[in-house]
Amino acid sequence: MDVGTTSPKKSKFPLWLQILVGLIVGIIVGFIWPEVGKPLQPVGTAFIKAIKMIVMPLVFSAVVLGIYKMGSNLKQLGRLGLLAFFWFYLATGFSVALGISLNAIFHPAAGVSLAATGALPQNLATSIDWVKFFLDIIPQNIVDTVAKQQIIPTLFFAICFGLSLAAIKEAGEPVVAVLEGIMKAMFVLTQGVVATAPFAVAAIMAWVIATQGATLLLAMAKLIGVLYIGLFVVMLLFWLILWMLKENPFTTTRKVMEPLLLAFTTASSEVTLPVHMQILEKAGIPNKVVSFVLPLGYSFNLDGAALYQSLVVCFLAEAYGLHLDMASIITILITTLIANKGTANVPAASLVVLAVILTSIGLPVEAIAIVAGVDRFMDMGRTTVNVFGNTIAAILLYKFGGKHLADETLA
Repeated sequence: MDVGTTSPKKSKFPLWLQILVGLIVGIIVGFIWPEVGKPLQPVGTAFIKAIKMIVMPLVFSAVVLGIYKMGSNLKQLGRLGLLAFFWFYLATGFSVALGISLNAIFHPAAGVSLAATGALPQNLATSIDWVKFFLDIIPQNIVDTVAKQQIIPTLFFAICFGLSLAAIKEAGEPVVAVLEGIMKAMFVLTQGVVATAPFAVAAIMAWVIATQGATLLLAMAKLIGVLYIGLFVVMLLFWLILWMLKENPFTTTRKVMEPLLLAFTTASSEVTLPVHMQILEKAGIPNKVVSFVLPLGYSFNLDGAALYQSLVVCFLAEAYGLHLDMASIITILITTLIANKGTANVPAASLVVLAVILTSIGLPVEAIAIVAGVDRFMDMGRTTVNVFGNTIAAILLYKFGGKHLADETLA
Protein backbone atom coordinates (compact mmCIF):
# COMPACT_ATOMS: atom_id res chain seq x y z
CA MET A 1 0.00 0.00 0.00
CA ASP A 2 1.31 3.45 -0.93
CA VAL A 3 2.15 5.39 2.20
CA GLY A 4 1.75 8.68 0.38
CA THR A 5 -1.75 8.19 -0.98
CA THR A 6 -3.75 6.31 1.61
CA SER A 7 -5.19 8.38 4.44
CA PRO A 8 -7.74 8.19 7.23
CA LYS A 9 -11.26 9.48 6.65
CA LYS A 10 -11.35 13.24 6.12
CA SER A 11 -13.62 15.65 7.93
CA LYS A 12 -14.52 19.26 7.17
CA PHE A 13 -12.70 20.43 10.30
CA PRO A 14 -9.98 17.82 10.98
CA LEU A 15 -8.45 17.42 14.41
CA TRP A 16 -5.07 18.84 13.38
CA LEU A 17 -6.81 22.04 12.30
CA GLN A 18 -8.71 22.17 15.59
CA ILE A 19 -5.38 21.79 17.43
CA LEU A 20 -3.87 24.59 15.34
CA VAL A 21 -6.78 26.88 16.24
CA GLY A 22 -6.30 25.97 19.90
CA LEU A 23 -2.60 26.82 19.62
CA ILE A 24 -3.35 30.26 18.15
CA VAL A 25 -6.06 30.98 20.73
CA GLY A 26 -3.67 29.98 23.53
CA ILE A 27 -0.93 32.31 22.25
CA ILE A 28 -3.39 35.21 22.04
CA VAL A 29 -4.71 34.58 25.56
CA GLY A 30 -1.17 34.27 26.96
CA PHE A 31 -0.06 37.58 25.46
CA ILE A 32 -3.20 39.66 25.97
CA TRP A 33 -4.60 38.17 29.20
CA PRO A 34 -1.63 36.59 31.04
CA GLU A 35 -3.62 36.58 34.29
CA VAL A 36 -6.06 34.21 32.54
CA GLY A 37 -3.31 32.04 31.04
CA LYS A 38 -1.27 31.47 34.20
CA PRO A 39 -3.85 29.33 36.06
CA LEU A 40 -4.48 27.08 33.02
CA GLN A 41 -1.47 24.80 33.53
CA PRO A 42 -3.52 22.02 35.24
CA VAL A 43 -5.67 21.62 32.11
CA GLY A 44 -2.60 20.85 30.00
CA THR A 45 -1.07 18.71 32.73
CA ALA A 46 -4.22 16.58 32.91
CA PHE A 47 -4.11 15.99 29.15
CA ILE A 48 -0.42 15.02 29.19
CA LYS A 49 -0.97 12.63 32.11
CA ALA A 50 -3.92 11.04 30.31
CA ILE A 51 -1.79 10.37 27.22
CA LYS A 52 1.10 9.03 29.30
CA MET A 53 -1.40 6.69 30.96
CA ILE A 54 -1.84 5.04 27.55
CA VAL A 55 1.78 4.94 26.39
CA MET A 56 3.25 2.01 28.31
CA PRO A 57 0.38 -0.49 27.76
CA LEU A 58 0.34 0.46 24.08
CA VAL A 59 4.11 0.27 23.60
CA PHE A 60 4.36 -3.06 25.42
CA SER A 61 1.49 -4.73 23.56
CA ALA A 62 2.48 -3.30 20.16
CA VAL A 63 6.16 -4.26 20.44
CA VAL A 64 5.41 -7.76 21.75
CA LEU A 65 2.93 -8.36 18.91
CA GLY A 66 5.28 -6.93 16.30
CA ILE A 67 8.17 -9.12 17.46
CA TYR A 68 5.86 -12.15 17.78
CA LYS A 69 4.71 -11.76 14.17
CA MET A 70 8.32 -11.45 12.98
CA GLY A 71 9.56 -14.13 15.36
CA SER A 72 9.46 -16.83 12.71
CA ASN A 73 11.95 -14.82 10.66
CA LEU A 74 14.77 -13.74 12.97
CA LYS A 75 16.91 -12.84 9.96
CA GLN A 76 14.31 -10.26 8.90
CA LEU A 77 14.07 -8.89 12.45
CA GLY A 78 17.84 -8.53 12.69
CA ARG A 79 18.01 -6.83 9.29
CA LEU A 80 15.30 -4.36 10.25
CA GLY A 81 17.13 -3.58 13.52
CA LEU A 82 20.48 -3.01 11.76
CA LEU A 83 18.87 -0.78 9.16
CA ALA A 84 17.11 1.17 11.91
CA PHE A 85 20.28 1.94 13.83
CA PHE A 86 22.21 2.71 10.64
CA TRP A 87 19.62 5.35 9.76
CA PHE A 88 19.41 6.65 13.35
CA TYR A 89 23.16 7.33 13.48
CA LEU A 90 23.27 8.75 9.95
CA ALA A 91 20.43 11.21 10.65
CA THR A 92 21.85 12.14 14.07
CA GLY A 93 25.31 12.70 12.61
CA PHE A 94 23.91 15.07 9.98
CA SER A 95 21.94 16.99 12.63
CA VAL A 96 25.00 17.38 14.87
CA ALA A 97 27.16 18.59 11.97
CA LEU A 98 24.41 21.03 10.95
CA GLY A 99 24.26 22.51 14.47
CA ILE A 100 28.02 23.08 14.50
CA SER A 101 27.90 24.63 11.00
CA LEU A 102 25.04 26.99 11.85
CA ASN A 103 26.95 28.32 14.85
CA ALA A 104 30.00 28.90 12.63
CA ILE A 105 27.86 30.81 10.10
CA PHE A 106 25.65 32.92 12.39
CA HIS A 107 27.65 33.12 15.69
CA PRO A 108 24.53 33.74 17.83
CA ALA A 109 26.68 34.39 20.93
CA ALA A 110 28.64 37.23 19.32
CA GLY A 111 28.41 40.43 21.36
CA VAL A 112 25.94 38.97 23.84
CA SER A 113 26.49 39.25 27.59
CA LEU A 114 24.53 36.46 29.20
CA ALA A 115 23.57 35.81 32.81
CA ALA A 116 22.14 32.60 34.25
CA THR A 117 18.34 32.54 34.03
CA GLY A 118 17.61 29.21 35.66
CA ALA A 119 18.82 26.61 38.11
CA LEU A 120 20.37 23.28 37.26
CA PRO A 121 18.63 20.05 38.24
CA GLN A 122 20.14 18.46 41.31
CA ASN A 123 22.61 15.60 40.79
CA LEU A 124 22.82 16.20 37.05
CA ALA A 125 25.11 13.62 35.50
CA THR A 126 28.22 14.92 33.71
CA SER A 127 29.40 11.61 32.26
CA ILE A 128 27.99 8.31 31.08
CA ASP A 129 28.63 5.16 33.12
CA TRP A 130 28.54 2.70 30.22
CA VAL A 131 28.48 -0.40 32.44
CA LYS A 132 25.47 0.98 34.31
CA PHE A 133 23.87 2.06 31.03
CA PHE A 134 23.87 -1.44 29.59
CA LEU A 135 22.91 -3.07 32.90
CA ASP A 136 19.96 -0.67 33.22
CA ILE A 137 18.60 -1.90 29.89
CA ILE A 138 17.78 -5.21 31.62
CA PRO A 139 14.79 -4.61 33.93
CA GLN A 140 15.10 -6.11 37.38
CA ASN A 141 11.35 -5.83 37.95
CA ILE A 142 9.26 -5.32 34.81
CA VAL A 143 6.23 -4.12 36.79
CA ASP A 144 8.33 -1.46 38.53
CA THR A 145 9.97 -0.54 35.21
CA VAL A 146 6.61 -0.02 33.49
CA ALA A 147 5.29 1.92 36.50
CA LYS A 148 8.27 4.29 36.24
CA GLN A 149 7.70 4.58 32.46
CA GLN A 150 11.27 3.55 31.64
CA ILE A 151 10.83 2.84 27.96
CA ILE A 152 14.21 1.28 27.03
CA PRO A 153 14.08 -1.56 29.61
CA THR A 154 10.41 -2.07 28.71
CA LEU A 155 11.36 -2.39 25.03
CA PHE A 156 14.05 -4.92 25.92
CA PHE A 157 11.60 -7.07 27.90
CA ALA A 158 8.91 -6.72 25.21
CA ILE A 159 11.32 -7.93 22.50
CA CYS A 160 12.39 -10.92 24.62
CA PHE A 161 8.77 -11.72 25.50
CA GLY A 162 7.67 -11.46 21.85
CA LEU A 163 10.44 -13.83 20.74
CA SER A 164 9.48 -16.25 23.50
CA LEU A 165 5.81 -16.20 22.45
CA ALA A 166 6.87 -16.93 18.87
CA ALA A 167 8.97 -19.87 20.10
CA ILE A 168 6.07 -21.59 21.92
CA LYS A 169 3.74 -21.13 18.91
CA GLU A 170 0.16 -22.34 19.58
CA ALA A 171 0.62 -22.26 23.37
CA GLY A 172 1.16 -18.52 23.20
CA GLU A 173 -1.95 -17.72 21.16
CA PRO A 174 -4.19 -16.91 24.17
CA VAL A 175 -1.62 -14.36 25.37
CA VAL A 176 -1.41 -12.92 21.86
CA ALA A 177 -5.19 -12.53 21.75
CA VAL A 178 -5.14 -10.63 25.06
CA LEU A 179 -2.38 -8.32 23.83
CA GLU A 180 -4.25 -7.65 20.59
CA GLY A 181 -7.31 -6.70 22.65
CA ILE A 182 -5.20 -4.40 24.83
CA MET A 183 -3.66 -2.67 21.83
CA LYS A 184 -7.02 -2.08 20.12
CA ALA A 185 -8.51 -0.81 23.38
CA MET A 186 -5.57 1.58 23.82
CA PHE A 187 -6.16 2.97 20.33
CA VAL A 188 -9.82 3.58 21.14
CA LEU A 189 -8.84 5.24 24.41
CA THR A 190 -6.29 7.35 22.52
CA GLN A 191 -9.00 8.66 20.21
CA GLY A 192 -11.08 9.70 23.21
CA VAL A 193 -8.23 11.51 24.95
CA VAL A 194 -6.89 13.18 21.80
CA ALA A 195 -10.38 14.54 21.04
CA THR A 196 -9.79 16.96 23.94
CA ALA A 197 -6.42 18.08 22.50
CA PRO A 198 -7.59 21.47 21.10
CA PHE A 199 -8.65 22.64 24.57
CA ALA A 200 -5.51 21.24 26.22
CA VAL A 201 -3.24 22.82 23.60
CA ALA A 202 -4.91 26.22 24.10
CA ALA A 203 -4.39 25.94 27.87
CA ILE A 204 -0.74 24.85 27.53
CA MET A 205 0.17 27.65 25.14
CA ALA A 206 -1.65 30.28 27.21
CA TRP A 207 0.28 29.16 30.29
CA VAL A 208 3.67 29.01 28.51
CA ILE A 209 3.32 32.47 26.96
CA ALA A 210 1.91 33.99 30.16
CA THR A 211 4.69 32.63 32.39
CA GLN A 212 7.73 32.53 30.07
CA GLY A 213 6.82 35.13 27.45
CA ALA A 214 8.42 38.07 25.75
CA THR A 215 11.30 39.07 28.06
CA LEU A 216 13.25 35.80 27.92
CA LEU A 217 12.22 35.14 24.35
CA LEU A 218 13.68 38.44 23.12
CA ALA A 219 16.83 38.09 25.24
CA MET A 220 17.80 34.87 23.47
CA ALA A 221 16.04 35.52 20.16
CA LYS A 222 19.15 35.03 18.03
CA LEU A 223 19.94 31.58 19.43
CA ILE A 224 16.30 30.51 19.12
CA GLY A 225 16.15 31.89 15.57
CA VAL A 226 19.28 30.02 14.48
CA LEU A 227 17.92 26.80 15.99
CA TYR A 228 14.68 27.14 14.05
CA ILE A 229 16.63 27.80 10.84
CA GLY A 230 18.43 24.52 11.46
CA LEU A 231 15.21 22.67 12.23
CA PHE A 232 13.73 23.99 8.98
CA VAL A 233 16.79 22.74 7.06
CA VAL A 234 16.30 19.28 8.61
CA MET A 235 12.62 19.36 7.60
CA LEU A 236 13.63 20.28 4.02
CA LEU A 237 15.97 17.28 3.98
CA PHE A 238 13.16 15.04 5.22
CA TRP A 239 10.85 16.37 2.50
CA LEU A 240 13.56 15.70 -0.09
CA ILE A 241 13.87 12.12 1.16
CA LEU A 242 10.10 11.67 0.88
CA TRP A 243 10.17 13.03 -2.69
CA MET A 244 12.99 10.61 -3.56
CA LEU A 245 10.85 7.79 -2.13
CA LYS A 246 8.02 8.95 -4.44
CA GLU A 247 5.95 10.13 -1.51
CA ASN A 248 4.24 13.51 -1.54
CA PRO A 249 6.06 15.50 1.21
CA PHE A 250 3.14 17.82 1.92
CA THR A 251 0.54 15.05 1.98
CA THR A 252 2.69 13.04 4.38
CA THR A 253 3.24 16.07 6.61
CA ARG A 254 -0.49 16.80 6.66
CA LYS A 255 -1.24 13.21 7.70
CA VAL A 256 1.01 13.43 10.75
CA MET A 257 -0.01 17.00 11.60
CA GLU A 258 -1.79 15.89 14.78
CA PRO A 259 1.31 14.38 16.44
CA LEU A 260 3.44 17.26 15.13
CA LEU A 261 1.20 19.90 16.71
CA LEU A 262 0.96 17.87 19.93
CA ALA A 263 4.77 17.64 20.01
CA PHE A 264 5.13 21.39 19.45
CA THR A 265 2.68 22.42 22.14
CA THR A 266 3.50 19.83 24.82
CA ALA A 267 7.26 19.54 24.06
CA SER A 268 6.90 15.80 24.65
CA SER A 269 7.49 13.05 22.08
CA GLU A 270 5.96 10.50 24.43
CA VAL A 271 2.59 12.23 24.31
CA THR A 272 2.42 11.82 20.53
CA LEU A 273 3.33 8.12 20.37
CA PRO A 274 -0.15 6.52 20.52
CA VAL A 275 -1.73 8.73 17.86
CA HIS A 276 1.45 8.60 15.73
CA MET A 277 1.41 4.80 15.66
CA GLN A 278 -2.25 4.74 14.70
CA ILE A 279 -1.80 7.24 11.86
CA LEU A 280 1.15 5.36 10.34
CA GLU A 281 -0.72 2.05 10.45
CA LYS A 282 -3.75 3.64 8.78
CA ALA A 283 -1.38 5.02 6.13
CA GLY A 284 -0.47 1.48 5.15
CA ILE A 285 2.74 0.72 7.09
CA PRO A 286 2.39 -2.77 8.62
CA ASN A 287 1.94 -3.06 12.38
CA LYS A 288 5.07 -5.23 12.46
CA VAL A 289 7.17 -2.32 11.23
CA VAL A 290 5.42 0.51 13.12
CA SER A 291 5.43 -1.30 16.46
CA PHE A 292 9.15 -2.07 16.17
CA VAL A 293 10.56 1.09 14.58
CA LEU A 294 8.53 3.85 16.23
CA PRO A 295 9.09 3.04 19.95
CA LEU A 296 12.77 2.39 19.14
CA GLY A 297 13.02 5.66 17.23
CA TYR A 298 11.37 7.68 19.99
CA SER A 299 14.26 6.60 22.23
CA PHE A 300 17.20 6.56 19.82
CA ASN A 301 16.30 8.75 16.82
CA LEU A 302 16.32 12.30 18.18
CA ASP A 303 17.37 14.45 15.24
CA GLY A 304 15.97 17.74 16.56
CA ALA A 305 17.58 17.16 19.95
CA ALA A 306 20.98 16.39 18.35
CA LEU A 307 20.86 19.65 16.38
CA TYR A 308 19.91 21.58 19.52
CA GLN A 309 22.65 20.00 21.63
CA SER A 310 25.50 20.70 19.21
CA LEU A 311 24.30 24.26 18.51
CA VAL A 312 23.86 25.16 22.19
CA VAL A 313 27.27 23.75 23.16
CA CYS A 314 28.96 25.80 20.42
CA PHE A 315 26.91 28.84 21.49
CA LEU A 316 28.00 28.45 25.13
CA ALA A 317 31.62 27.89 24.11
CA GLU A 318 31.66 31.20 22.23
CA ALA A 319 29.81 32.94 25.07
CA TYR A 320 32.62 31.86 27.39
CA GLY A 321 35.28 33.00 24.89
CA LEU A 322 36.47 29.49 24.02
CA HIS A 323 37.90 29.27 20.51
CA LEU A 324 36.53 26.20 18.77
CA ASP A 325 39.46 24.68 16.89
CA MET A 326 39.12 21.54 14.78
CA ALA A 327 39.90 19.28 17.75
CA SER A 328 37.10 20.88 19.79
CA ILE A 329 34.64 20.60 16.90
CA ILE A 330 35.45 16.91 16.38
CA THR A 331 35.07 16.34 20.14
CA ILE A 332 31.63 17.98 20.09
CA LEU A 333 30.60 15.97 17.01
CA ILE A 334 31.66 12.58 18.36
CA THR A 335 30.55 13.19 21.95
CA THR A 336 27.11 14.41 20.88
CA LEU A 337 26.67 11.47 18.51
CA ILE A 338 27.46 8.98 21.27
CA ALA A 339 25.86 10.76 24.22
CA ASN A 340 22.64 11.41 22.28
CA LYS A 341 22.12 7.63 22.11
CA GLY A 342 23.81 6.75 25.39
CA THR A 343 21.38 8.81 27.47
CA ALA A 344 18.22 7.51 25.81
CA ASN A 345 17.02 5.90 29.05
CA VAL A 346 18.18 8.71 31.36
CA PRO A 347 15.76 11.31 32.81
CA ALA A 348 16.31 14.89 31.54
CA ALA A 349 18.32 13.40 28.69
CA SER A 350 18.99 16.63 26.76
CA LEU A 351 20.44 18.34 29.84
CA VAL A 352 22.58 15.28 30.59
CA VAL A 353 23.92 15.29 27.02
CA LEU A 354 24.77 18.99 27.30
CA ALA A 355 26.52 18.36 30.61
CA VAL A 356 28.56 15.51 29.11
CA ILE A 357 29.64 17.57 26.10
CA LEU A 358 30.46 20.71 28.10
CA THR A 359 32.63 18.64 30.43
CA SER A 360 34.43 17.05 27.46
CA ILE A 361 35.55 20.45 26.10
CA GLY A 362 36.39 21.95 29.49
CA LEU A 363 33.43 24.27 30.09
CA PRO A 364 31.60 24.56 33.42
CA VAL A 365 28.36 22.58 33.58
CA GLU A 366 26.71 25.61 35.17
CA ALA A 367 26.68 27.15 31.67
CA ILE A 368 23.49 25.15 31.01
CA ALA A 369 21.62 27.58 33.27
CA ILE A 370 22.20 30.35 30.71
CA VAL A 371 19.80 28.75 28.24
CA ALA A 372 17.51 27.12 30.79
CA GLY A 373 15.12 30.06 30.87
CA VAL A 374 14.24 29.83 27.18
CA ASP A 375 14.70 26.09 26.76
CA ARG A 376 10.94 25.54 26.55
CA PHE A 377 10.72 27.54 23.31
CA MET A 378 13.56 25.51 21.78
CA ASP A 379 12.23 22.23 23.18
CA MET A 380 8.95 22.72 21.30
CA GLY A 381 10.70 22.92 17.93
CA ARG A 382 13.23 20.15 18.46
CA THR A 383 10.56 17.75 19.74
CA THR A 384 8.46 18.39 16.63
CA VAL A 385 11.42 17.53 14.39
CA ASN A 386 12.12 14.43 16.51
CA VAL A 387 8.58 13.23 15.81
CA PHE A 388 8.73 13.95 12.08
CA GLY A 389 12.14 12.29 11.92
CA ASN A 390 10.58 9.11 13.24
CA THR A 391 7.89 9.34 10.56
CA ILE A 392 10.69 9.37 7.98
CA ALA A 393 12.42 6.47 9.73
CA ALA A 394 9.25 4.35 9.68
CA ILE A 395 8.64 5.04 5.98
CA LEU A 396 12.28 4.43 5.02
CA LEU A 397 12.51 1.17 6.93
CA TYR A 398 9.17 0.04 5.52
CA LYS A 399 10.41 0.69 1.98
CA PHE A 400 13.85 -0.88 2.38
CA GLY A 401 13.52 -3.36 5.21
CA GLY A 402 9.93 -4.47 5.67
CA LYS A 403 7.81 -3.77 2.60
CA HIS A 404 7.09 -7.46 2.08
CA LEU A 405 5.84 -7.84 5.67
CA ALA A 406 2.16 -7.93 4.81
CA ASP A 407 0.05 -7.29 7.87
CA GLU A 408 -3.39 -6.20 8.88
CA THR A 409 -3.71 -2.46 9.43
CA LEU A 410 -6.13 -1.00 11.88
CA ALA A 411 -9.32 0.19 10.29
